[in-house]
Amino acid sequence: MRTHARLLAALIAAIAMVAVGCGSDDDASGGGGGASGDTPKKIVIGWSPPDITGVYKTATDWFKKAAEDANANGFDVEVLSRSTSSHNDYASQLAVIEDYISRGVDVIAISPTDVEAIKPAIKQANQAGIPVILVNLLEEQKDIEVASYVGFDNADAAKISAYAILDYFGGPGVLGKGEKVDVEPDDYLDLKFWEDLYKDVDPADIKARGVIIEGIAGTLFSRERLKGFNEVMKRFPGIQILGKPIAADWNREKGIKAAENFMSRYSPKEMDFIWAASNEMGLGAINAAERKGVLEVGGGDKALSDGKIAIFTNDVTPESTDAIRAGKLIAETHHGFPEWGWFGGQFAIQLACGQEVPKLYDIRPRTAYKGNADQFYPQPKLPEIDWAKIKQDCKR
Repeated sequence: MRTHARLLAALIAAIAMVAVGCGSDDDASGGGGGASGDTPKKIVIGWSPPDITGVYKTATDWFKKAAEDANANGFDVEVLSRSTSSHNDYASQLAVIEDYISRGVDVIAISPTDVEAIKPAIKQANQAGIPVILVNLLEEQKDIEVASYVGFDNADAAKISAYAILDYFGGPGVLGKGEKVDVEPDDYLDLKFWEDLYKDVDPADIKARGVIIEGIAGTLFSRERLKGFNEVMKRFPGIQILGKPIAADWNREKGIKAAENFMSRYSPKEMDFIWAASNEMGLGAINAAERKGVLEVGGGDKALSDGKIAIFTNDVTPESTDAIRAGKLIAETHHGFPEWGWFGGQFAIQLACGQEVPKLYDIRPRTAYKGNADQFYPQPKLPEIDWAKIKQDCKR
């Protein structure tokens, strides 16, 4: 009998131990991320960029880096990435988002081909209870639910490009032949910097003639960039914009053709600069001017060459930063593609964990030029993410 009693006691103890070991994740973690070493359930992020150019490759790389960093700190995160074939292929982006919804991903992050075009798919995500992050945008949309906007003000970014052109053609700043301002390489040459610097500048002191290559005519991004650029330039009557902007659809080959079109209309004696509203189009303009032998080269810190065309653009990628270092691109406004992926990835994981995230996260666009190019690539200066805190508070 004693033997049977001992066996029964041992069996009861073993059953109790198994019951404890088979408790739910929430039980083991106290309802949150739990004790050190626990891994929250797998998180799947669906990322939808509008094309596969260097701009969105950079953002995609940093979405994946954020996931890798999270996984190294106890998470299990997968980033699915599917792009459209071209930036104006609205139907394909709708299909990508709908596919993510049908797969039941945890969060969808989108850089829109066009905001209005993809709203039906975002509404479907809203109905399915899947949080949506929009990158490349800070303008809140009233008719859809967006958990977080990670991006910048497109009009402000274009204003910064306008000030870089003014700087190069005689105004104060860090470029061209005008008054030089002392700055450190890690100083943010953002809109406030430029507006403070130019508040007492005589507009008559700056003269130049140039042209504009815009994105997809009539869309939000192109409208906003044209608006911001023109708001600055209209205060400087010595800056003459030749002809109407040519739309190149954010595409490099079309940027080449647009630049060639302008160069067939105006000689380098008549046209001092080209502002392309995006990186791909700007790199196309560089190619076109270089082939024709009229590209201004030097990095922006010397007197202007007679009969040459200076190129300015927006975005900043590893390729364009190399062009800045080589002196082929005078200046470019940084739109924060590493930040899109890094913070977009962080916020997506936090949303999947049931945590609050910033509604608006402003990248603060700023000027990239030869003197500060190393701040952007090959190793962007980004803050570390406190994954331990996020994991501890994760409700998965």
